[in-house]
Amino acid sequence: MERAFGIRAIALFEGVKGSVVLLAGSGLLLLVNRDVQAIAERIVRHLHLDPARRFPGIFLRVASQSTPDRLKLLAVGAFLYSVMRFVEAYGLWNARRWAEWFAAATGVIYMPFEAFALHRHPGPEPLFALLLNLAVVIYLGLRLRAEPRSLARGAAASETSADP
Repeated sequence: MERAFGIRAIALFEGVKGSVVLLAGSGLLLLVNRDVQAIAERIVRHLHLDPARRFPGIFLRVASQSTPDRLKLLAVGAFLYSVMRFVEAYGLWNARRWAEWFAAATGVIYMPFEAFALHRHPGPEPLFALLLNLAVVIYLGLRLRAEPRSLARGAAASETSADP
């Protein structure tokens, strides 16, 4: 039961990530054929952010460079990423071994980027992301490593009990 809880928690986490990115991609489609620069400036003003600061400046610069085609391309990328996360969540929820391997592999792929982000901008957010991802990868790695043994033991036990 403990294993099922861990895998299902990871499945829910992946499903939430997919949902958030799908919503963000849908939001990008709403911006097609609109003045993205003006909308970004209004958001920065509304939140009382200083446009000369780093992150608001990046946000405004990206908004000024957006085109309808670029927004559509980003929305398609968000949709594909979401589908990948939903498939992974479905597989994990239903205890599919391929989903455990897939989740472990994608977690390992993200770790260098998260470590680099932590190195460049130390803070609680990149540290939390790295530690959470590391915990998921370790959990899945231990589970994948232990499971073949238990399956082999179960197969060996059933063979010996079948002998007369």
